[in-house]
Amino acid sequence: MATFADAPPGNVAAGEKIFKTKCAQCHVAEPGGGHKQGPNLGGIFGRQSGQAAGFAYSKANKDKAVIWGEDTLYEYLLNPKKYIPGTKMVFAGLKKPEERANLIAYLKQATA
Repeated sequence: MATFADAPPGNVAAGEKIFKTKCAQCHVAEPGGGHKQGPNLGGIFGRQSGQAAGFAYSKANKDKAVIWGEDTLYEYLLNPKKYIPGTKMVFAGLKKPEERANLIAYLKQATA
């Protein structure tokens, strides 16, 4: 499988569109925002999975103990249920490398 290092450069504006259409119904990107069906993603880069305060994560997400970064998010966003079997996240994933790279570029900016 290709890695983030092999991915095309991310486009923040395109990533924002992806976030609004595929992620925003369950997640907030801005730090300090509340949780929805999914956790707030503020500060996700460098954070361990299952650790956003105040969100009820699945045991699988907590036990995975992955540190979120470009590489881990790139692989996770391809197929969340395969990356963390037992996750509560119902999102099927983003199959296109450029879509994952764009979303990660947006998240790096929006969640900082």
